[in-house]
This record gives sequence, structure tokens and C-alpha cells, in this order.
Amino acid sequence: MSWIRDKELSLIERLCANVLKAGPMPKHVAFIMDGNRRYAKKCHVERQEGHSQGFEKLAETLRWCLNLGICEVTVYAFSIENFKRSKEEVDGLMELARQKFTRLLEEKDKLQKHEVCIRVIGDLSLLPLDIQKLIAQAVLETKAYSKCFLNVCFAYTSRHEVTNAVCEVARGVQEGLIEPRDVTENLLDQCLYTSHSPDPDLLIRTSGEVRLSDFLLWQTSQRLYSSPLVDRSNFLELIEAVLRYHV
Repeated sequence: MSWIRDKELSLIERLCANVLKAGPMPKHVAFIMDGNRRYAKKCHVERQEGHSQGFEKLAETLRWCLNLGICEVTVYAFSIENFKRSKEEVDGLMELARQKFTRLLEEKDKLQKHEVCIRVIGDLSLLPLDIQKLIAQAVLETKAYSKCFLNVCFAYTSRHEVTNAVCEVARGVQEGLIEPRDVTENLLDQCLYTSHSPDPDLLIRTSGEVRLSDFLLWQTSQRLYSSPLVDRSNFLELIEAVLRYHV
């Protein structure tokens, strides 16, 4: 199924969207799209089907964000901790990634139409080589677009990101590129995977949990509006989350 959907909002959805746009809108929304295994168990389907349905919900959520004028979305797609799951589940998730990034490359016209820049954030060296190549191609194909940004956190944890940033700074000091006195919070911020993006205005976790689960811990430390949604969230629940941001 498509990553970027052109389906128009319903009349009720358009009315809600217009009311929201009268107030301040978040420019950057981050999503922890979890609850897939719980959904699969609840619906008595295989875990892989639960993950596939989770992607369908992501695609629908991206459409809503486009219609609301939210220009940047960051999604927690796969944690480094997920590699500890069973080989069968990890292999299934890798195969799903192959399918979805291949599909993304087939949608160049839609990406160009909406000027969506794809960024994939994480330790990509942990991924199979063929998936690394698909990701690199998707990033290169869309790097010139600047209207909308989709950041996919894949093979990511915040602790790993911060550790990597500290190592980069330490290497700079060791090689004489910077002085120890130059090491500041701002410098570390520039060494993060997300240095190209503003901090999220709103964080939404779809499963109803309120834990951050090692996601954007640095970036959400100062301005976080946590709005947990129920499994298989709908447009009105996204509206409620944005209203929380308003207040």
C-alpha cells in the first residue's frame, strides 16, 4: 500500500481541520507507532499481519498530517532493542521494511508532488545490506525536496544517538579539530542524528502507553506535549492530540 495517500478528508474532518488551523499548529509531530503485537493478539492474527496493519495506520496518519499542514513528522519505526525479539519476528520486520522502502521508491511522483524529503535516522550499519541500499536510494531521491519532511527512526535508540554524538565530539577533541572548551550543549545538539530538524512540538504514542521508550529523549526534554492515543487511532483522536498542544 502507498506511503503517501491523496484521499481527501471527509466533510467532518475538513471542518475539524479548519477549526484547528485557526490556532497555533505544531510544525513537527513525533509518533511512537506501537501496539502492533497487542493488536495482532486482540484480533487473533499473526504478528506479521499486526505489523503490516501498523504500517497502514502510519500511511493514513501521514495523510492526516499533510492535510493539517504539519510539515515534519518523525516516526519510531524500529528500535535497536527490537533486534532482541525472536529471529522469526525480526526477519519478518526486515522483510516488511524491504517491501515498504521498495514501494516508496515506486512512488516518486507522489513524493515529488508533495515535495516530501525522506530521512532515515539510526545506526543503519545494523541493517541488512540490501535494506541499507534501498534506504540510501530513497534518501538520495528526495533530498532536494523541502516542503515536507518524513524522518523514519530505524535501528534507533536515543541512548545510542547521544552516545554517538559524544563519540563524535570526543574524536574532534582528540584530532585537534575543537578545543575542550568548545564542547557545549549546542555542539552536542549539532552532532545528533536530528540536527537538521527542530525539536518536536508534539509527541504521540498510539498504544496508550506514556513511556518514551528511549525515543528522542534529548529532543523532547524541554517541550513535550504527550498525547497517548488508543490502538488503531483515528483522525478525531489526532485532532484531540493537537488540541492538547493548543492548551
